[in-house]
Amino acid sequence: MAPGHVFWAIFYFACLCSASLANNAKVNFREKEKKILDQILGAGKYDARIRPSGINGTDDKATQVFVNMFLRSISKIDDYKMEYSVQLTFREQWLDERLKFDDIGGRLKYLTLTEANRVWMPDLFFSNEKEGHFHNIIMPNVYIRIFPYGSVLYSIRISLTLACPMNLKLYPLDRQVCSLRMASYGWTTADLVFLWKEGDPVQVVKNLHLPRFTLEKFLTDYCNSKTNTGEYSCLKVDLLFKREFSYYLIQIYIPCCMLVIVSWVSFWLDQGAVPARVSLGVTTLLTMATQTSGINASLPPVSYTKAIDVWTGVCLTFVFGALLEFALVNYASRSADRAADMHRENMKKKRREMEQASLDAASDLLDTDSNATFAMKPLVRHPGDPMALEKLRQCEVHMQAPKRPSCCRSWLSKFPTSPFKKVPCLGRGQCSRSKRIDVISRITFPLVFALFNLVYWSTYLFREEEED
Repeated sequence: MAPGHVFWAIFYFACLCSASLANNAKVNFREKEKKILDQILGAGKYDARIRPSGINGTDDKATQVFVNMFLRSISKIDDYKMEYSVQLTFREQWLDERLKFDDIGGRLKYLTLTEANRVWMPDLFFSNEKEGHFHNIIMPNVYIRIFPYGSVLYSIRISLTLACPMNLKLYPLDRQVCSLRMASYGWTTADLVFLWKEGDPVQVVKNLHLPRFTLEKFLTDYCNSKTNTGEYSCLKVDLLFKREFSYYLIQIYIPCCMLVIVSWVSFWLDQGAVPARVSLGVTTLLTMATQTSGINASLPPVSYTKAIDVWTGVCLTFVFGALLEFALVNYASRSADRAADMHRENMKKKRREMEQASLDAASDLLDTDSNATFAMKPLVRHPGDPMALEKLRQCEVHMQAPKRPSCCRSWLSKFPTSPFKKVPCLGRGQCSRSKRIDVISRITFPLVFALFNLVYWSTYLFREEEED
């Protein structure tokens, strides 16, 4: 080949290369995206009312939609309304072969849409939703990505208030399972199937914080439902919440214990201090009743007994029992006063009889001296003779069989004393009965309350472990 021809060939090839590079440098990929969107979503080319075909273009198979989500926050869990609020990023992904396009040698990774009505969308709804809304600040938080092989990714940020039926029998030592259910509204399983995306379908934000609960774990499952119109695909997420007990220990259990202990102070007050003991008993009773009503105001009116109901009920019973104990002490004290009054009257009556008998004896002696004769008196005991009464008591004491004192009775006899120093106790110690009631209550009430705490905590903590 002549040298001139070689030169022109090289020059022509260099011009072609420079033109090709110039064309590549001027390619506008945004313009390419517009053309591709007009090509695949143009009028008469794509109908959003028709669901995509099944796998590999088979029309007789159901369209598979893969679901995953990201839990951004859980704002509250309401025990009274039995609901909880959650904010999440919800994602769906499915294959629509009608949306395939040329990726220009891998340079165009995906197309982005902001209008969901341009393509076919699954008719998913949240079956246990009470309220919900989308986020539109600053722009609607939603996007659709279309990949070259026809895959569609739909992502949206939503806030939901969901129903959460709760079992409060162990409240506040309970665990609650709240579900998030998603199902198809109109398409049956023959046309549409929801599936969890493989590999961690549910993610939770790391710094998730709840004021009174702890999210222990979550589980994904299927919950397909059958109705008269067919079977519908359903997905669910079970969130297991554990209630934080420290809040209730500080706000409920410790104050109730303190009120019960304060009600026992009346056992150590003098039985004659009626205003102090009545004021203390009534004040603790009203405070405990107010505490109980405040607790129940934040809980729904359920038909079964909760663990907190048992606690507050028993504490209220102890406070009320302390008030009744003072009523019993006051009654016993007034009975002792009446017995002491009767004893004084009997002593005065006997004293008068003895004085009358002494006067009769003196008059008999005077009559005898005047007549200078001695009357032979029969050896009988006069009713008012003090010496005869004393001898009769001594005989009765010696005739009675000695009784062995019991340990409890001998211990209790050390505490009570007669309120009448100059008046002995009648019978078995009626004047000290009120004091003994206080002494017995000082020991009995704390022991019974400690036994109740042992039974209460062992029972409900054991039941909590069984449910786990």
